This record gives sequence, structure tokens and C-alpha cells, in this order.
Amino acid sequence: MSHTPPTTADWYDHEDGWLAPYAMRSALSRGRRHPEPDHPYRSLYQRDRERIVHCTAFRRMTGKTQVFVASVNDHHRTRLTHTLEVTQIARTVARRLRLNEELTEAIALAHDIGHPPFGHAGEAALDDCLKGHGGFDHNLFGLRRVDELEERYPDFPGLNLSFEVREAFVKHSGRADAPECAEFRGSGGPLLEAQVVDVVDSLAYDTHDTDDALGLGFITLDELTGVEFWRRAAERVGRHTPGLSGNPFRTAVVRELLSWQVTDLLDETTRRIATANVRGVDDVRSASAALVGFSAEIRQLKAGLERFLRERVYSHHRVLRMTANGKRLLQALFAEYVRSPELLPEKHLRRWTGADALVGPPPPGWVTANRQPLSGLERVVGDYLAGMTDRYAQQEYRHLFLPSTEL
Repeated sequence: MSHTPPTTADWYDHEDGWLAPYAMRSALSRGRRHPEPDHPYRSLYQRDRERIVHCTAFRRMTGKTQVFVASVNDHHRTRLTHTLEVTQIARTVARRLRLNEELTEAIALAHDIGHPPFGHAGEAALDDCLKGHGGFDHNLFGLRRVDELEERYPDFPGLNLSFEVREAFVKHSGRADAPECAEFRGSGGPLLEAQVVDVVDSLAYDTHDTDDALGLGFITLDELTGVEFWRRAAERVGRHTPGLSGNPFRTAVVRELLSWQVTDLLDETTRRIATANVRGVDDVRSASAALVGFSAEIRQLKAGLERFLRERVYSHHRVLRMTANGKRLLQALFAEYVRSPELLPEKHLRRWTGADALVGPPPPGWVTANRQPLSGLERVVGDYLAGMTDRYAQQEYRHLFLPSTEL
């Protein structure tokens, strides 16, 4: 008995049979910047997902700070582990709402790919350095990373992702006036799949930053009893699993917080979709307010937890010390590379000079005499720094400002 391999048409039929009317279908995609034939057995958004997982910027997230610098210990979240946690939860939500799971997963895997080293302090440092040159936004850098800077395919620059995955960077950026956003301005509001990732990101970092801060000793369980969200989750744990204490108790409460928020998110989003009478993607695009979100009760509880995190964790002297050091380091590297661009690796120097034939370090005076600008020097330097891991940025700083025999 012979079996015919599945085709793209078969996948479209599968989506039509399973997805909710308001979910994004592969057949409705606006496609890729550089046309490619359909793959014989992988769907459009599956290919996006796999291109993201295999790219350099995705791997580098393992060495990038979420909140706590990666060298503190081996247990707290990095940018990569946070991304994987967001992806896991987002897929769960997408499946229960019958949204496009593969699109949701691709957006989730890529959503933090543009973050620079040293967390939000690194972003603030680069934004300050690039004033007058467009500033820095990690979402727009993420788009540039997947559109231009990744080098994996001979036929086109970047990863050539679908319009819908690329659009998610822009809808989350808050800088609709940036030149990179022009392509997406007429598309309407964000898809439900992108909204899910945005809300789940908030859910994950609030809960997991609390968990990490406890693990590192920045806060205590006793302090959290003053936070209503934590206290009520702890009471739930006490009812279904009495007698827990220490780390088992902490883990159970974190799990309860996640479960409570996901359940509320599903219930509230289902209610909003029904109330707004959403019947298709066009209704999602034209909706006047977000369709994915939490109930008023959970929003209030989350706000209390976030106030606590701002006051007791993000303003903790050890966190401020880490972020201040990272910020100073990036500012110093930026100034040095702009002052002496010949110190840039050749690949990045070519983006500025346009010199394809350049081999080896340029001789003195070469850059000034031969420059044929492709991109502003400050932007090239900013992109180079944004792509670094924490460890590599620290290493480059040592090489430039703490000279030794190390190369």
C-alpha cells in the first residue's frame, strides 16, 4: 500500500478544519520579502520557527541578561530560558484558543532576539549612544537582525521570515514612525497570535523574576506576604498541599501564580472575543482594543506584584550595580569604536565602508580615504554591540581598555 506525502494543500485543509475563524491561516499570509517555493513537508510558519532556532542571534540569548547578569549563578533565567518559558506558555494558550500554534511559537521564539547584553540597562545605554541616529529599540533591532544581519542563506539576506512574524516586532515596538515600520503601517492591529505572546511575556517575567529574586536572596518569603497576589496564591497552595515550606513551597506558589494567570487569560480572552463578535482576522485587525488580556482583578493583582518588583528587586543595590557596570561598559565600547572604526571586525567595518575587497585590518588612514558609506558608523557600532553576549562585551572591554598579552 503506497502513501502519498502530505502537500501544502493538505496543511491548509488541516488548518481550515482545526483553527478558529479568527486565527491566522498560512494560506492568508502576505508571504516573504524574497519569494520561495513551498516546502514539500514543512509549513510556512514551521519554517520560520526553525530558521529562528538555528540562527546565531537565538543561540546568543543564552549569554544575555534577563534581569540578573548571567555570571551571578547557574540557576536564574537568562534571555534564552525566559524565551523558552514564554514560548511554552504561549503555545498552551494558542492551542486552547485554537489559534495558529506554529505562528505563535515563531513569534515567541523571536520576541527577545534583539535584546542587547545587560538587559534593559544595555538597551538604555545604546539608546542614549544613538540619540540623533534613530535611537535604539530592541524590537526594531530584532527586525533588522532577521531581515539583514543574519547570514545563513546564499539567495537572500537575513532569514526571510514571513510578513506576520516580522510584523510582530513592529507592533510591539511602540515606534511606528521609524523607517523600518513603513511596510507594516497599513496592516491594522496585531494578530491574536502576536497579542498572546505579548501578554504571556508579561505573565512570565513577573512570576519568574520573583522566583529568581527569591533564589538569589534579594527578597524573602516573609516580605512577599505583603504582596496580595503572592499571599492569595500561597493560600491556594496551603489548601491543596498543606505543610509545604522552603523551596518546595516557593516552587508551588510560583506554579500556582502561573496557572492562575493562564486560566484567567484564557477565560477573559474568550469573553472579549465573544463580546466583540470577532468572526475573522479582519475583525481582529480592526478591533479598537486588545482582545487578549487579563480580567480587571488579575490586572490589579499583577500591578501590585510589579510595584513590589520595582521597589525591592529592580532597585536592589546589587541589581543597580550590575546594570550600572553594564551600561558604562557599553558606552565606553561605543565611544571607542566610533573614534577608531578600524578596531571593528572586518564584517562590520564593511557595512560602513562598502569595501568588499578589504582583507585584514586596514592600514592607517585607509578608512578615511576609502569610505563608501553603506550605513552610518554609529548604527553599525550599535548593531555590533547589540549582538554581543554579556561575556563577549566584557571580553572586548578588557581587550581595549585593560591591555595584556591576550589577543
